[in-house]
Amino acid sequence: MKHRDWVSAWDIFICALAFCVLIVGLVVFPNFGTQFNISQLIAGASERALLVLPMMLLLITRDIDLSVASILALTSVILGLSIQAGIPLVPAMMLTVLTGAALGVVNGFLSTSIGLHSLVVTLGTMALFRGIGYMLLGTGSVNILPEALLNFGFANIPGLPVPWTIVPFFALLPVFALVVHRTPLGRRVFAIGGNPETALYSGIRVDRIRFGLFVFSGMVCSIAGIVYTARLANARANNAFGMELDVITIAILGGVSVFGGKGGVIGVFGALCLVALVRNLLGINGIGGDAQSTIIGMMLIAALLVGNFTPQVSAGLKRLRQQGALAK
Repeated sequence: MKHRDWVSAWDIFICALAFCVLIVGLVVFPNFGTQFNISQLIAGASERALLVLPMMLLLITRDIDLSVASILALTSVILGLSIQAGIPLVPAMMLTVLTGAALGVVNGFLSTSIGLHSLVVTLGTMALFRGIGYMLLGTGSVNILPEALLNFGFANIPGLPVPWTIVPFFALLPVFALVVHRTPLGRRVFAIGGNPETALYSGIRVDRIRFGLFVFSGMVCSIAGIVYTARLANARANNAFGMELDVITIAILGGVSVFGGKGGVIGVFGALCLVALVRNLLGINGIGGDAQSTIIGMMLIAALLVGNFTPQVSAGLKRLRQQGALAK
């Protein structure tokens, strides 16, 4: 999908699939459509919704950030320790976001200035950042948090079964979509993913943009860390363990190519809804987290297989049409 295209056939398919799963849930499972469950479903997707936005951009540029969940955990620890030290909530949140940006700088510097592959870099920092969280807080947790933060984590928007924790995502989503699909920066991101060398020779500051995306990823992860801390009412070093699997699955299932240069916001949003619905339906049927992760992993493999074979099938159909046209 080109940068200027908002909707592709795959986007429509994945959104339709999510809608079908929603209908099945409403018809088959009586407890699914309750206000409480809908609220829990949306709340459970709040952090993944935030993390998938920078992951989408990095995958489009042929990069990846495996440390997103670890940054979330470490910034959650920073927030908790800051509050425990007596820092007011707003300055503590600002410090948390700055920490996330600094962690993004580490990933960006190693990937662009040093020239290491982002897969290797973020695989290392995934363990490093979470390890720092354990060094700072150990296996304990910070559970005494300001009432304002707890209200944000537990309360719904008045009159709606929609938790406040999803608001940061919906505030960021339209701006993100416009930047990706309707600005020169978005076009440069897709150009880098399409062919980095051509983009460089065209005057695009490839490494600067890639570096900025890693910093952006760190900042968004820190916001997700604040949301996660508020929603679970604790700050722990093992928060969001394994969440990077869901985030990568959502991005690829949403049509973002692991080879770069392809992706769109609508498909990713549809995939986010699909994964959230699947996890919720499994949960209300008593299927635990390990089994859920297994199914999410199967979805990731299926998405990779579809992404690998779809271009080949499309090319084959195109050749058949051309041969049919010549035969006439």
